Amino acid sequence: MKLVVAIIQSTRLQIVREALSKVGVERMTICDAQGYGRQRGRTAMYRGNEYQTYLLRKVVLEICVNDDFLERTINTLETVARTSEEGNIGDGKIFVLPMEQVIRIGGEVRGPEAV
Repeated sequence: MKLVVAIIQSTRLQIVREALSKVGVERMTICDAQGYGRQRGRTAMYRGNEYQTYLLRKVVLEICVNDDFLERTINTLETVARTSEEGNIGDGKIFVLPMEQVIRIGGEVRGPEAV
Protein backbone atom coordinates (compact mmCIF):
# COMPACT_ATOMS: atom_id res chain seq x y z
CA MET A 1 0.00 0.00 0.00
CA LYS A 2 1.17 3.49 -0.84
CA LEU A 3 0.05 7.04 -0.16
CA VAL A 4 0.29 9.19 -3.28
CA VAL A 5 0.37 12.90 -2.49
CA ALA A 6 0.00 15.08 -5.58
CA ILE A 7 0.22 18.86 -5.55
CA ILE A 8 -1.41 20.21 -8.70
CA GLN A 9 -2.84 23.44 -10.09
CA SER A 10 -6.40 24.02 -9.00
CA THR A 11 -7.49 24.51 -12.61
CA ARG A 12 -6.59 20.87 -13.37
CA LEU A 13 -8.56 19.32 -10.48
CA GLN A 14 -11.73 18.31 -12.33
CA ILE A 15 -9.81 16.85 -15.29
CA VAL A 16 -7.51 14.88 -12.98
CA ARG A 17 -10.47 13.56 -10.94
CA GLU A 18 -12.27 12.35 -14.07
CA ALA A 19 -9.12 10.71 -15.47
CA LEU A 20 -8.38 8.91 -12.20
CA SER A 21 -11.96 7.68 -12.05
CA LYS A 22 -11.56 6.15 -15.52
CA VAL A 23 -8.58 4.06 -14.33
CA GLY A 24 -10.41 2.89 -11.20
CA VAL A 25 -9.07 5.35 -8.62
CA GLU A 26 -12.12 6.96 -7.07
CA ARG A 27 -11.26 7.59 -3.42
CA MET A 28 -9.13 10.56 -2.48
CA THR A 29 -8.86 13.49 -0.13
CA ILE A 30 -8.64 16.95 -1.68
CA CYS A 31 -7.27 19.97 0.20
CA ASP A 32 -6.64 23.58 -0.78
CA ALA A 33 -3.07 24.71 -0.29
CA GLN A 34 -0.83 27.70 -0.81
CA GLY A 35 2.87 27.68 -1.45
CA TYR A 36 5.62 28.20 -3.95
CA GLY A 37 8.53 26.35 -5.47
CA ARG A 38 10.80 27.57 -8.23
CA GLN A 39 8.18 30.15 -9.24
CA ARG A 40 8.75 32.26 -6.13
CA GLY A 41 5.32 33.88 -6.50
CA ARG A 42 4.10 36.17 -9.24
CA THR A 43 3.24 39.78 -9.97
CA ALA A 44 -0.43 40.65 -10.43
CA MET A 45 -2.52 43.74 -11.08
CA TYR A 46 -5.54 44.83 -9.02
CA ARG A 47 -7.38 48.06 -9.86
CA GLY A 48 -4.36 49.44 -11.64
CA ASN A 49 -1.93 48.68 -8.83
CA GLU A 50 0.78 46.10 -9.20
CA TYR A 51 1.46 43.79 -6.28
CA GLN A 52 3.56 40.72 -5.57
CA THR A 53 1.97 37.46 -4.41
CA TYR A 54 4.37 35.04 -2.79
CA LEU A 55 1.98 32.16 -2.13
CA LEU A 56 0.28 30.51 -5.09
CA ARG A 57 -2.95 28.51 -4.81
CA LYS A 58 -2.61 24.77 -5.36
CA VAL A 59 -4.64 21.65 -4.63
CA VAL A 60 -3.28 18.65 -2.71
CA LEU A 61 -4.63 15.20 -3.53
CA GLU A 62 -4.02 12.40 -1.04
CA ILE A 63 -4.69 9.02 -2.62
CA CYS A 64 -4.21 5.72 -0.81
CA VAL A 65 -3.74 2.90 -3.33
CA ASN A 66 -2.88 -0.76 -3.27
CA ASP A 67 0.36 -1.67 -5.04
CA ASP A 68 -1.40 -2.88 -8.21
CA PHE A 69 -2.97 0.61 -8.68
CA LEU A 70 0.23 2.60 -8.04
CA GLU A 71 1.67 2.87 -11.56
CA ARG A 72 -1.64 3.69 -13.24
CA THR A 73 -2.28 6.38 -10.62
CA ILE A 74 1.15 7.97 -11.12
CA ASN A 75 0.97 7.76 -14.92
CA THR A 76 -2.48 9.36 -14.97
CA LEU A 77 -1.38 12.18 -12.67
CA GLU A 78 1.77 12.81 -14.72
CA THR A 79 -0.03 13.08 -18.03
CA VAL A 80 -3.29 14.79 -17.05
CA ALA A 81 -2.01 17.35 -14.51
CA ARG A 82 0.36 18.94 -17.04
CA THR A 83 -0.72 22.30 -18.41
CA SER A 84 1.08 21.77 -21.74
CA GLU A 85 2.53 18.93 -23.79
CA GLU A 86 5.99 19.16 -22.21
CA GLY A 87 4.88 20.58 -18.86
CA ASN A 88 5.63 23.89 -17.19
CA ILE A 89 7.18 25.10 -13.97
CA GLY A 90 4.38 25.14 -11.41
CA ASP A 91 2.47 22.11 -12.74
CA GLY A 92 3.08 20.36 -9.43
CA LYS A 93 4.75 17.40 -7.76
CA ILE A 94 3.93 13.79 -6.92
CA PHE A 95 5.17 12.13 -3.74
CA VAL A 96 4.84 8.39 -3.06
CA LEU A 97 5.01 7.32 0.58
CA PRO A 98 4.87 3.82 2.07
CA MET A 99 1.81 3.03 4.16
CA GLU A 100 2.33 0.68 7.02
CA GLN A 101 -1.31 0.04 7.86
CA VAL A 102 -4.82 1.15 6.91
CA ILE A 103 -7.78 0.77 9.24
CA ARG A 104 -11.38 1.47 8.22
CA ILE A 105 -12.99 3.26 11.16
CA GLY A 106 -16.51 2.15 10.24
CA GLY A 107 -15.71 -1.55 10.56
CA GLU A 108 -13.12 -4.06 11.59
CA VAL A 109 -11.34 -4.06 8.24
CA ARG A 110 -7.56 -3.62 8.20
CA GLY A 111 -4.89 -3.72 5.51
CA PRO A 112 -5.37 -3.59 1.70
CA GLU A 113 -9.08 -4.37 1.97
CA ALA A 114 -9.60 -1.15 3.95
CA VAL A 115 -8.37 0.98 1.05
